[in-house]
Amino acid sequence: MTPTATTLRAYATVTGNAATFVAVDGRREPVLPDTGEDIRQAIVRRAHQEARRTGARVVLYTSGDRGEHRLVVGADGTLDAVGDPAEPQIHTVTVEPPADDRPARELRGEEVREQAPQTGAARAPAAPAAESGRARPTFLTPARGDQPTARGVFGRLRKPSARERAHAEHVAIVSRHWAGWRTVAVANGKGGVGKTMTTAMLAAVYAREGGGNVLAWDNNDTRGTLGWRTEQGLYDTTVRDLLPAAGRLLAPTAGIADISQFVHHQSADRYDVLRSNPELLATDQRIATAEFDRLMQVAARYYRLVIFDSGNDESAERWLRMIDMSYQLVIPTIATPESAESAALLLDALRARDPRSRLLADNAVVIVTESEPSAAMTAQQIAAGFSGHVRAVRIVPYDPALKSGPLRFDALRPATRDAWVAAAASAAKQLGGDAT
Repeated sequence: MTPTATTLRAYATVTGNAATFVAVDGRREPVLPDTGEDIRQAIVRRAHQEARRTGARVVLYTSGDRGEHRLVVGADGTLDAVGDPAEPQIHTVTVEPPADDRPARELRGEEVREQAPQTGAARAPAAPAAESGRARPTFLTPARGDQPTARGVFGRLRKPSARERAHAEHVAIVSRHWAGWRTVAVANGKGGVGKTMTTAMLAAVYAREGGGNVLAWDNNDTRGTLGWRTEQGLYDTTVRDLLPAAGRLLAPTAGIADISQFVHHQSADRYDVLRSNPELLATDQRIATAEFDRLMQVAARYYRLVIFDSGNDESAERWLRMIDMSYQLVIPTIATPESAESAALLLDALRARDPRSRLLADNAVVIVTESEPSAAMTAQQIAAGFSGHVRAVRIVPYDPALKSGPLRFDALRPATRDAWVAAAASAAKQLGGDAT
């Protein structure tokens, strides 16, 4: 990037984990990193503040322990490196320091403007903006979301790669809030194919990136294990405890905190879990259609997004009602032929059930998880088999943190985390429309 019109200069000298920063008006000040921040990030952050304050691009010159660099910092948060061999092609008008301030002269900030060619005649004074017809500049900077960044010197020295841009786009999608609550059904008629894992990971992505008010609901008559693989809150409560309290929770006097005693908050991943009781038989915890609808009223009152971890009984009333109430269908499968065939049979059954179920099946997202390190080739073959039969197919690489034990997003490898963000983005793309 080559600076052109209205650019200012700032300087930073790095010594250890501190720096001296010289602002565009010549003021010197120390810069110290925040907790967990590198000094280079602190310098860039301070330069961005200067660019936003002045409303112009700032050429930042750094020297000292970390080498010499030149960066162009934009008021909109952009950052580009200036090539070392040549100076930026800019014309400068130096702000001359006063006579008694000579020691700071070399580090004095300089206002940099593109100058018109000079002629022998004196230039006429510029007309006021109102007389010349030019619109006055705004002093407000519009808020922007996080932009794609690249790793490197100062964290943002090069343009982001295609992979980094794609990840930033996925994060933007999963961060969205919709007008009204939304529901996602995670379903596959076979056990052990990753439904609970998928539910927890999707809930973590949506809650961490888009904020809380995300509920993972164990909609399982028998042996639902979502509660086993997630944190337990202060109460040993399940969906059977929530049902008789629905009237109180839906009362006009109920507050947002009243739901807390019936769900289990995940401290790091920021979503809540509504548990089933894996110790009870199905006959002791069946939920009829009317009861399911009552629970849905409560969920819609307190949560913006509900993700169902479905059971394996596709004939159960709660399973069928889940399908009727869902905006998006996600079908997980591990990289084995049996679990993939089960997923395909579910799609066939939904397409034959009714028009709305067919629409869910056609727009489904299939997530293929590599359950073993050697499953990459099989996962690719299964993904290719579903391609063209659903809206999207995503592959999640093998990760030992997904095999057993607590499901925590931070425990995953970086590539696995990126894969789950991409899968969540594929599922979220259809959530803005009408459920019908």
